[in-house]
Amino acid sequence: CCRLPVLWWYIWWALCAGETLMYVCVCESWRTWRRLFWLVYFGLLAMFRERKAPAQMADSKGKANGETRAVVDCMKAHGSSVEKLNLRKLVPAYPLSVGLSSLSSAAPQCDCSSTASSSWWFCETQGLKCRVQFGNADLSFLKLELPESFTFQPRIVGSESKRPQASNVAGTNSVPFNGYVLPNPHVQKHCCAFPKRVKYIKGSFAMVFCAEVMGEKCFKSANGTSPVGCCDMNVKCRCKWRWDSSGICSYCHDKVQHRICSISSAFVFFLSAFIIFGFLGTFYAWLTFSPFERQIADSTGLACQEDNEGSWAIGVFYGDTPFSLRPIELENIWSDRGSAWPIANPVLTCASVSDASHPSNFVADPFLYIQGSKLYVFYETKNAITKQGDIGVAESLDGGASWQHLGIALDEEWHLSHPYVFKYNGQIYMMPEGSEKGDIRLYRALEFPLKWTLERVLINKPLVDATLVEYKGLFWLFASDFERFGAKKNGELEIWYAHTPFGPWRQHKSNPVHNGDKSSGARNGGRPFIHEGYLYRIGQDCGETYGQRIRLFRIQVLTKEKFREVELPFRIEGSKKGRNVWNGLRYHHLDVQKLPTGQWIAVMDGDKVPSGDPSTRYLLGSMAFLVLILLILLLGVILGVVQCVFPLGKCLRAGKRSDTSLLWVHPHVTSRLHRALFRLNRGSTLIRGRIHCSTCGCVSLVLVCVIFSVLSVCFGVKFLFGGNGAEEPYPVDGQYSQFTLLTMTYEARLWNLKMYIKHYSRCASVREIVVVWNKGEPPNPLFDFDSAVPVSIRREEKNSLNNRFKVDPQIKTRAVFELDDDIMVTCNDLERAFKAWREHPDRIVGFYPRLVDGNPLKYRNERYARNKKRYNMVLTGAAVLDGKDAFLRYWGNEADQGRALVDKLFNCEDILLNFILANSTSPRSVEYIHPTWAVDTSKLSSAAISRDTHVHYSKRTDCLLRFSELYGGFPLKQWDFGTRSDGWDY
Repeated sequence: CCRLPVLWWYIWWALCAGETLMYVCVCESWRTWRRLFWLVYFGLLAMFRERKAPAQMADSKGKANGETRAVVDCMKAHGSSVEKLNLRKLVPAYPLSVGLSSLSSAAPQCDCSSTASSSWWFCETQGLKCRVQFGNADLSFLKLELPESFTFQPRIVGSESKRPQASNVAGTNSVPFNGYVLPNPHVQKHCCAFPKRVKYIKGSFAMVFCAEVMGEKCFKSANGTSPVGCCDMNVKCRCKWRWDSSGICSYCHDKVQHRICSISSAFVFFLSAFIIFGFLGTFYAWLTFSPFERQIADSTGLACQEDNEGSWAIGVFYGDTPFSLRPIELENIWSDRGSAWPIANPVLTCASVSDASHPSNFVADPFLYIQGSKLYVFYETKNAITKQGDIGVAESLDGGASWQHLGIALDEEWHLSHPYVFKYNGQIYMMPEGSEKGDIRLYRALEFPLKWTLERVLINKPLVDATLVEYKGLFWLFASDFERFGAKKNGELEIWYAHTPFGPWRQHKSNPVHNGDKSSGARNGGRPFIHEGYLYRIGQDCGETYGQRIRLFRIQVLTKEKFREVELPFRIEGSKKGRNVWNGLRYHHLDVQKLPTGQWIAVMDGDKVPSGDPSTRYLLGSMAFLVLILLILLLGVILGVVQCVFPLGKCLRAGKRSDTSLLWVHPHVTSRLHRALFRLNRGSTLIRGRIHCSTCGCVSLVLVCVIFSVLSVCFGVKFLFGGNGAEEPYPVDGQYSQFTLLTMTYEARLWNLKMYIKHYSRCASVREIVVVWNKGEPPNPLFDFDSAVPVSIRREEKNSLNNRFKVDPQIKTRAVFELDDDIMVTCNDLERAFKAWREHPDRIVGFYPRLVDGNPLKYRNERYARNKKRYNMVLTGAAVLDGKDAFLRYWGNEADQGRALVDKLFNCEDILLNFILANSTSPRSVEYIHPTWAVDTSKLSSAAISRDTHVHYSKRTDCLLRFSELYGGFPLKQWDFGTRSDGWDY
């Protein structure tokens, strides 16, 4: 393949580029990526073939022998005797041993000529170019002394002023050369070299022969005065990209010979790499990161910082028994506060409990206390300023639906957590964990719930997560002591007992009752409870990460001498949305209690990221950029712009032995580190010697390096600047809620629907997905979709666009997000639009604005509205609205004629809804939210409804005129872009 003409590759590349990029946008199959791989591969191959020197285009037959003979191709010495040299010591890539005892027979006659473009003597033979320069040289490289009989007599072409003195050349034998010497004093600092070189010295003259194979490399003579070396004659010394550059270890360059040159090509290479990969990283961030900064409802601006302990929050669950708990959003509890229809978990977060005096990073370890109709929850809150845990408290007056943070109940000089609250003899007590202090303390409420006083120290041991329960006439305390000799962290459990909560406390005879694997559930995970006469204990599974999940145990035997428990199957109905939901990755604490109504209520903490997530992301991002640097260095070595990896000249003292017998001179290495770096530099020389950019293997290696470099940039940017990867919901007045996602489709667009459901079901606020099926046999929602939420299919008898606004009693939420199956946006865009709708639930909030004006009215695209900087309509193909009020209005009697027109034209249902809501009492009926990006996949499908844009727009213009007649004019008011304070409508 490498022998085909370069032009053919460029033609092939141009023909395939457009088609391949189009397939990439669709991601149709693995063949797409294979095609893209070969496209880039052959493009790079063509680039390398175009840049090859004519010498590299020659036949490679007899290559090794030709490269070796090139050392002496430009001279002919009669009767010279040179000792045998081993090129393996010079270039390990070519383990050849060549005898130079008979130079006259080994080297052909050299036919040399002059050139006006060079300041060097040069001759060409065997497709290789050499330069010759005279001067007083003293180099720490291979030198071969010739006998006195050797002579070198140049034959000068040019002016007499360029001719060297004949008296400086002696001997009987001569070698004819055609060439000239340019008397330029600045060339003395220009020197080039190649790993294979032989230098012949006679008196004050030196002649250097070099083989140009992979591009010449520069070096400097020992005394710094001799212009010695050879360079590729096809590349002129200019300030442009050069493959024969000197690299970062160069001490000389073309900048002296050509005054316009001021930087080395190695510097240009690294600068170019920085710019290119910097651009790629910026483009990746622009493509994947939201441009809208997430706002935290905190006046201090310090709350909810990233913390290695996590981003814990608290949710509420209900159930008929303590073993059948369901999250609050499935109970359909509605609240007008923040338009939470229904209320969704979490009910307490770092933002909702923060104030000016105590900004919080997270809330965890919740404990309930029921006092009549009031509910109190005590929890650990980590102060964002002091990085210390304190005990906070919140109150609920509506059975746990909404909570109000009251303040900090307990703040000590050491870390506090796990605030176990209970009532004994008419007094309310709190037993928080304070293992940092080294004991367990009991506090009594003076003014419940915010004022407490120390009652006594119970146990002088640093017990962790201590809870107690009264069972069979004794008080039992379960805790862990990780400082006990031989204790395994998160795998140890102890039991203490006493007749009263005040003690004295005695240890169980079998302590520790557990001391094993950290996933066994030994560490406490909440309050023990009694149900139907059995005592149950909640434990933590810390196997993969701290607080991964909770486990339930039923205690079968509990006496002063014996203890036995068995694990029961326990499942809390959670979510499959991963990091997009508040407890998607771990939950480690549960407190369940029975309400006066007989129903069970529980509070549980949860986290969407694993323990130590910020540090892990920082480490992975740093490693990705380190890999990028190494790959760039490798590319530089392969392409010849990097001669060595580390410049050791300033830190290593160079030394040499005899100038006549040394084949390779090692510098004095002063430490093992320097020795390792020196060997690493020699390894780069080995790589350059073995890899030739004229081969397919080299192009393949470069392509692999480029691909992995791009991946390293993407991973580095993602881990260092992409946050925790969660697309979280936005609270309104401290409340979270959910919506139903509704789309309308038919059998020809099933592939669109599968991709649609898989993507949007992972969004945090999506409760369920309803598919309106207008035509054909519907799929099975239980087996045909990869969904994290329930999917229901509503099959319609009539194929009508009016079906999308039909009142559906199965929809459990008031907010309905109408989203066509061919529109793909980010989950964060859905969450922002949902938040804007909750602020004004009487509006249609969507992503596609339109401006309808003119006389007569005319329907135009979004570009027209952008030019006018105003809009008065939002398309419902991607909009959230009030499914209760808007749907009832759409199917009212006053809209009968409009629905008939929609059925007739099979279009305009969204325009009709805009007209209906514009005639309501609300002062504003539409609001626009700018999506981060939106992809219309209908452009890639033959099943698009409105493929003919001209006909589609004509129908919609006709609808505007007809609806204006039906509703007595045009009621749509115009609104400006960019009126929101958060900038979401720019």
